[in-house]
Amino acid sequence: MRIEICVDSVEGAIAAERGGADRVELCDNLLEGGTTPSAGSIKLARARLRIGLQVIIRPRGGDFLYTPTEFEVMAEDIRTAKSLGADGVVIGCLTEAGDVDVARTQALIDLARPLNVTFHRAFDMCRDPRRALEDLVQLGVDRVLTSGQEATCLEGQELLAELQRLAAGRIIILPGGGLTPRNIRRIVEATGVNEVHLSARSTVESGMRFRNTRCFMGGTLRPPEFNWKVTDEQAVRSVVEALRS
Repeated sequence: MRIEICVDSVEGAIAAERGGADRVELCDNLLEGGTTPSAGSIKLARARLRIGLQVIIRPRGGDFLYTPTEFEVMAEDIRTAKSLGADGVVIGCLTEAGDVDVARTQALIDLARPLNVTFHRAFDMCRDPRRALEDLVQLGVDRVLTSGQEATCLEGQELLAELQRLAAGRIIILPGGGLTPRNIRRIVEATGVNEVHLSARSTVESGMRFRNTRCFMGGTLRPPEFNWKVTDEQAVRSVVEALRS
């Protein structure tokens, strides 16, 4: 059983390793579902980690239908991640019809090799997950991250189990979305998967004594200014223990 932890900082990556994770997916901006992290974050994460380092390549939040310029940015970010020692990249491009963008995905895979390649939860926005899975198999993608096209893996476990059967060892099905120490073993047993992906986060409180509560730094969602989520080493350890006991 391989355990991948989604992190949004170098400190989070270190906590994941200490908790017993096999690898991390390094992101920025998890409120948007994850975007490409900075070169500085990739470089320091590689220097501090002994476990696997995956880097998400996503130029913005929102959908996965990218402009030509956005696609150029993705290509440059893959080159940067490779040069800084990443073990793999995490990508996803769709057509306006809701299919895997085969041509663009192939171009990114060719650029990324010999790194391993994960197709992220853009898969969950595909109109036909079975066709999408076959497209990814034919492209040679190493794994696909999915919640089973539902809000959480618990709700999507029926499709996850079907995808695991259809994959037949040709591609790794990586469940991610709503996994917790309490439900993860149940989902693994129900689907037969060999890898899992989760964030294992908890809230930390700011050390600021003076707090101006009249303004905020984010957009209209208004995230709290004086607490935030971090990777929780103990939460990672709880998942490891739940799966390996």
